[in-house]
Amino acid sequence: MKRLAQLILLSSAVLLTSCGKTKSGSNLSIPGVDGPKVSLLQDDVLISMTIKTIQLDGGARVSIPKYPNSYLEISPDAQSSGTLLAVSIALKDVLGRNAQEFDAMTLPGGRALPGVLGGSLPAVAFTIPKFHNISIYLGPKIFGIFVPIKMNIGQNIISARYFIGSKRAGNVSMVGPDAQGENSGLLLLLDMDAQTKRQMSSIVAKHN
Repeated sequence: MKRLAQLILLSSAVLLTSCGKTKSGSNLSIPGVDGPKVSLLQDDVLISMTIKTIQLDGGARVSIPKYPNSYLEISPDAQSSGTLLAVSIALKDVLGRNAQEFDAMTLPGGRALPGVLGGSLPAVAFTIPKFHNISIYLGPKIFGIFVPIKMNIGQNIISARYFIGSKRAGNVSMVGPDAQGENSGLLLLLDMDAQTKRQMSSIVAKHN
């Protein structure tokens, strides 16, 4: 399994990915969404995307529950009529945490997480205007985020490998609405095994 930290260490500043064909890996093209993109800024992992189907007049930065050094920010996208959503996760909020301090959660609405044995992971969920039930997942070997976005794919879940450059970094899924017509969105799950955590710890140490 490819390790996220190894991929991050390929760049001294920022690593970016984009949906669609690249010179190396090929990520799932998600209608109405540019991204998700993953980058490293010192000891923070930034997950960002532009959602073209949601328009905002203003923006906000909010703290993520139980992640004291991390935040989510939404703002009107400067290059389109859509919305830029960015989640900044401090590595020190992830490393060394006991995942059992969080309640185990499935996808919002109760469906199993795709590609996860048992269908659930420890997580926190919160709501901001325009986005209901954003979920941050933290398992022993997986870190991920679910962003509620309208997906016109029926009650289906479409998953694919997610790449940073040419390297496998996890899975990305388009989640269609459930039987009640709710809880569709985008799910990104990144590999986070023991070696990844050790390498990330070294990144944090270099900046402290």
